[in-house]
Amino acid sequence: MNYSTLLMAIVIPDFSWTPTTGIVMIVCNILAIAFGKLTMKDYGKGPAMPNSALFGGFGLPAVLATTSFGHILGIGAITGLHNLGIL
Repeated sequence: MNYSTLLMAIVIPDFSWTPTTGIVMIVCNILAIAFGKLTMKDYGKGPAMPNSALFGGFGLPAVLATTSFGHILGIGAITGLHNLGIL
């Protein structure tokens, strides 16, 4: 069996980074931070960020959680938009 053909069918084709890709990732991170601010009960707990006013009062765990969630959303959005031919 030809495994290279099977792998090409499973693996998502590589695409290059563009400024539009970066904008989609930034928007997804902003949405994730807004979602976290609205849904987290104590988002200021834990170690403080260096300038808490710049980070909206978020503590380090909240910043890491929301930006991680934003990157997961961004990967899905970028991959989906690429597969639709928009990016």
